[in-house]
Amino acid sequence: MEAQVETPAEGVPEPTFEARALARLQEGREKLLAELRRVIVGQTAVIQELMIVLFSGTHCLITGAPGLAKTLLIRSIAQLLDLKFRRIQFTPDLMPSDITGTEIIDEDRASGRRELRFVHGPIFTNILLADEINRTPPKTQAALLEAMEEKQVTVAGERRPLVRPFYVFATQNPIELEGTYPLPEAQLDRFMFNILIGYLNEDDELAVATRTTSTFQEELAPVFSGEDILDFARLVRMVPVAEPVARYAVRLAQATRPDHPSAPEFIREWVSWGAGTRASQGLLLGAKARALLNGRFHVACADIRAVAPPVLRHRILTNFRAEAEHVNVEQIIQRLLEFIKEPQSGLG
Repeated sequence: MEAQVETPAEGVPEPTFEARALARLQEGREKLLAELRRVIVGQTAVIQELMIVLFSGTHCLITGAPGLAKTLLIRSIAQLLDLKFRRIQFTPDLMPSDITGTEIIDEDRASGRRELRFVHGPIFTNILLADEINRTPPKTQAALLEAMEEKQVTVAGERRPLVRPFYVFATQNPIELEGTYPLPEAQLDRFMFNILIGYLNEDDELAVATRTTSTFQEELAPVFSGEDILDFARLVRMVPVAEPVARYAVRLAQATRPDHPSAPEFIREWVSWGAGTRASQGLLLGAKARALLNGRFHVACADIRAVAPPVLRHRILTNFRAEAEHVNVEQIIQRLLEFIKEPQSGLG
């Protein structure tokens, strides 16, 4: 008689991938925030938006004045996620090969034989901080395009895959214009979020000044692994979105286009170019991640509205009339959120 093999827990179903990943996320989310707050003071909204980007598996542009801990924030996140971190200071003389790597002639001392050997550039990492990305010419900026979109680089005709997960966090200084090369729209569109970092209030700045002028150094312990982050990115994409909520996101993106029939009059007056299809995708993906981080496995209109500013602010180009009337992108987005009504189905 053939022996019967029993399951480890007979009658109890194995936890699904979704259940395991969601439990791991909920278990570590608060610990991640607590560890991060040990080195980063304030900036609660910025941290929340960065977590949405991380768990969505996408890239992010960070805009803020110097000295607001942008590098410290990204490096700390890399430590907490146990990911490799590299920083590139973008300068006018930076070449594409300085980012992607290059082939060099290597000579074997024993045989005297020479052969080409590829030297990996700093892009072969998990988290790449492109510091002051708008200080380098477009040719070098474009070296990131293939990496951001296809998770690979092509050097000397050979495609080389990047490690996973792979993130590009690029910073730019909003107050300096001399010696800068504004990012082209095609590259801006690759960043799901454009996160604004502002100055701290008095109490938070006092805490930063006191902490950073002492001898005490915080040691951060990893909370998640690279495999966890890949699982979370997959889990985010599995979050369901009701059709009215998805349609609301698409209508928001379409209404930013001055030539679209649904565009309100103020868009036609102040906007020269609106958001493309990646904005609709970014609204939905960011809303999914936000819902998951808030303990929900469904997306509400409130999630769409919350991620609309970081998704849209770098995808809307204002015209001369908006500048003359002192109207900025943030005001246009807020007015657009008031203009486009949420679906009346209890999904908000």
